[in-house]
Amino acid sequence: MTLRIGTRGSALAMAQARTVADAVAAATGTPVELVEISTAGDRSTAPVPELGVGVFVSALRDALAAKEIDAAVHSYKDLPTAVVDGLHVAAVPPREDPRDALVSRDGATLRQLPPGARVGTGAPRRTAQLRALGFGLDVVGVRGNVDTRLRKVADGELDAVVLACAGLARLGRADEITEVLDPAQVLPAPAQGALAVECRADDTDLVAALATVDHPVSRVAVTAERALLAGLEAGCSAPVAGFTEISPAGAGLEIRLHGAVIRPDGTRTVRLSRASTTSDDSAAAVAEQLGRDLAADLLTAGARTILEHDT
Repeated sequence: MTLRIGTRGSALAMAQARTVADAVAAATGTPVELVEISTAGDRSTAPVPELGVGVFVSALRDALAAKEIDAAVHSYKDLPTAVVDGLHVAAVPPREDPRDALVSRDGATLRQLPPGARVGTGAPRRTAQLRALGFGLDVVGVRGNVDTRLRKVADGELDAVVLACAGLARLGRADEITEVLDPAQVLPAPAQGALAVECRADDTDLVAALATVDHPVSRVAVTAERALLAGLEAGCSAPVAGFTEISPAGAGLEIRLHGAVIRPDGTRTVRLSRASTTSDDSAAAVAEQLGRDLAADLLTAGARTILEHDT
């Protein structure tokens, strides 16, 4: 029997899904084929915030429910935080670098770009943080795949673009990165760089098979970040950032979560951190609670006003 894994058709999505397919085939000995599925987000050129939550995943989930595919590979940051009955994230493979990257035409770093330099990004989170830096950059909204965005820099339409390190690495284009952005300047999106392998919850054999490619530390990290997002009741396109650092602590782990909510024009940022120490066995539950607690801290500190009135 061949395992059918659904994916979006972009070069990045196909590369991500092929990585998962190869890992599953190697771990289980099961033949795997990729099934390309077009999503609403792929068919539209409108800015992502205007398209609504879940535009890159709904078609894949519909195909799962209809049993047209056996599993789906998502960019985890695209998944809505609400649980969907009957579906289960069976694996979070090893996460790529979650940080953002600058690719500039003349090799300038973010701080070296002159005031007025045109910097492209499609993410409200990046836009807000770039404006908050106070460098006087002209932040320009862009859509399109990685090739399209990089071409705008090469052609001189933009001076630079900000993209995810993970996407460039998965496409074999990490050598084009001018600067990996320090999370102290630009916090990544919750679950950026992570993949979610989703299947039907009642397909117990497949749940067990996919678990062979799960990476527990990556799962713990994204659990904290997505709990933060859920606690803020913010969608995946809101100007919310979250970044988890996990390090050994005695016989267990220290989970440190950084979160921020930024006004779209960059004039106000609420940014806080929290940490917890846990054993491996309870790490997921602790990460979930950590994310919820940090969300509450941020709301108390003023993030609620930003989310309710400025997004």
